[in-house]
Amino acid sequence: MVPIASLWDEVRELSLGTSATKIERLDSPPSPLHFLRNFVSPNKPCIISNAISHWPALSLWPNHSYLSHSLSNSSVSLHITPHGRADSLVPTSTNAHSLCFASAHVERVPFTLALDRVLTSERGKYVAYLQQQNDCFRTEYAAALGSDCDAHIGWATEALGCLPEAVNLWIGNHLSETSFHKDHYENLYAVVSGQKDFLLLPPTDVHRLYIRNYPAAQYFYSQENGEFRLEMEEPVRYVPWCSVDPYPSPQAEDSERAKFPSYFNGPKPFKCTVKAGEVLYLPSMWFHHVRQSPDEKGCTIAINYWYDMQFDIKYAYFNFLQSIHCGPRLTQTKHETSGSDVSNCNLSDKSCKGALVLVGVESNQDSKDE
Repeated sequence: MVPIASLWDEVRELSLGTSATKIERLDSPPSPLHFLRNFVSPNKPCIISNAISHWPALSLWPNHSYLSHSLSNSSVSLHITPHGRADSLVPTSTNAHSLCFASAHVERVPFTLALDRVLTSERGKYVAYLQQQNDCFRTEYAAALGSDCDAHIGWATEALGCLPEAVNLWIGNHLSETSFHKDHYENLYAVVSGQKDFLLLPPTDVHRLYIRNYPAAQYFYSQENGEFRLEMEEPVRYVPWCSVDPYPSPQAEDSERAKFPSYFNGPKPFKCTVKAGEVLYLPSMWFHHVRQSPDEKGCTIAINYWYDMQFDIKYAYFNFLQSIHCGPRLTQTKHETSGSDVSNCNLSDKSCKGALVLVGVESNQDSKDE
């Protein structure tokens, strides 16, 4: 455990140049060479100001009447959950002590209705979020809003040598929250209105998040009675996901700290707030948790650009690190014991090979989230 724990500090010192928890800020967009050399190659996040100041979206999209008029003939994908946490761990419907990976109820509705549901969301009733991923901006919004923002981030495109694989739009409220996860993309995340609050951990901190396999489930929402039901997928499918909730309730805090000491007792995560007009470069495979605060009209709006990562030696190193046994195993629930423990497998254990395969294909599941 000690060598792995030392790595957590060494990465902060050597790669990020500091043991503090601040993300570097740039006052203007970097040149492609500077971006590649100083941030992409060392896998180092940064926040860039004045990179999207020329976008009409900054003044137009906070105006709900503009969005409703522009998208008056558009149907969009709306995600609905009871609490604002889609693609996250929740108790199963049959056992409050057993967790599953729950995906949101998704339906296609007219944009004006979708926006109204976002604005009238109430925890315990429903929380709506416009966030269908896998290129939703270009497939659902670009015909009406494409001229309001850039199709890609020029200096990032030149540095990375490719156009974005996907461009996604996010419209939500303060109730929406994204649990810890990672993406196999280089992520340029631009906030248009409101602000996003990120917790970030480098890939080397993988053991601290206790990635485990959870059975997949799906929310279904009835408009008629306003009730949700949670159904387990059949046949059973397991999703590797981070077990740590960085903001446990006061009632659960002692229990969570006892279950996940490597997270709560280790180095603090990097905290950063991305405000309207700013862009976060979130390197591939960095773990991130996201909360948000709306503007005065009740919405947080953002657009992000996913560029393919290079599956090079860094990716191989990450998979190797993740396969190393680190610390004692956690007590598992009935559901969890039927899958492999991704973060705690031992190299001498044949199940480790299966864990690595799961990690290698995880990008399909990762790409659903911010």
